[in-house]
Amino acid sequence: MWRIARQKLGAGGFPVLILEQSLQRMQQPAVSALRCYSSATKEMTVRDALNSALDEEMSADPRVFLMGEEVGEYQGAYKISKGLLEKYGPDRVVDTPITEAGFAGIGVGAAYYGLRPVVEFMTFNFSMQAIDHIINSAAKSNYMSAGQINVPIVFRGPNGAAAGVGAQHSQCFAAWYGACPGLKVLAPYSSEDARGLLKAAIRDPDPVVFLENELLYGESFPISAEVLDSSFCLPIGKAKVEREGKDVTITTFSRMVGYAIEAAEILAKEGISAEVINLRSIRPLDRATINASVRKTSRLVTVEEGFPQHGIGAEICASVIEESFMYLDAPVERIAGADVPMPYAANLERMAVPQVEDIVRAAKRVCYRSVPMAATA
Repeated sequence: MWRIARQKLGAGGFPVLILEQSLQRMQQPAVSALRCYSSATKEMTVRDALNSALDEEMSADPRVFLMGEEVGEYQGAYKISKGLLEKYGPDRVVDTPITEAGFAGIGVGAAYYGLRPVVEFMTFNFSMQAIDHIINSAAKSNYMSAGQINVPIVFRGPNGAAAGVGAQHSQCFAAWYGACPGLKVLAPYSSEDARGLLKAAIRDPDPVVFLENELLYGESFPISAEVLDSSFCLPIGKAKVEREGKDVTITTFSRMVGYAIEAAEILAKEGISAEVINLRSIRPLDRATINASVRKTSRLVTVEEGFPQHGIGAEICASVIEESFMYLDAPVERIAGADVPMPYAANLERMAVPQVEDIVRAAKRVCYRSVPMAATA
């Protein structure tokens, strides 16, 4: 594999140059898992958060490189890699042909070789072309080698529904990859999430699937000086309580976190105190935080964009039933995308994706604050 890669990229270039530089690599700072962050002092878009994380990790570790379609000359389909080709050159920011199976396989081989590739998919829908490399090569090699082979690779790109791009470009793959042992699966919401989790993913010794959201790239979030520090890193497997509450727990991830926070604000006006949990990590799942919240509120609503069957919400429900059943005062509610391929028409697309009002209605149902449908018939 690497003989072919060297022929394409130039002898003595891509892998050799990086490995020589890696001999002088400095020690990475430890993960700041339990730090208390000060109030935010500025705002940053998710796009800039991802870009800065990539830049800092490439600067700190010469083994890190980026590859994918249009990541170099075009600076990324969503401009996540803006400025990186100019700064690090074509040996470390590698434009690839439109062949996900090819460059994902080269990325896995590079990780075997000791490098730390970041493979960008223009959309995770296209990762289906590369799923054999992700699942059978990257995810399973550590186990099958009895721990002798690490595969430190990140597969990243936009996941889930965008806007008007049809069924083949709108699917959420959180449940797909979250079901596979050997992978770590992350789904950031805010700029803090994006920056801290991407740094953690790049530094991790195992393969990480990093699920971004196209509609969040241009969103700005408050961000503190601590988060902007180059040593900042979020722990993998730890959820964040975005809003504390005492009446109902709402679990969600990615873009739906914003919807859940908006729903919680509406509910607060009606006397319902909702606790919103941003999962951040799909695998490993922070079951402890989820169950602790449910034991406090006694009610649970799960929210996700993906299909309802075998979804993330279903796994959370199972965990709560197994560990906290006696604390529940109402049946669990699951809010998910419609169980159909994503429609193209804008009005149908909106009906297929969870909305704020869906979350509000579900929270009211578990709090017994809504009128039963039978009573209104």
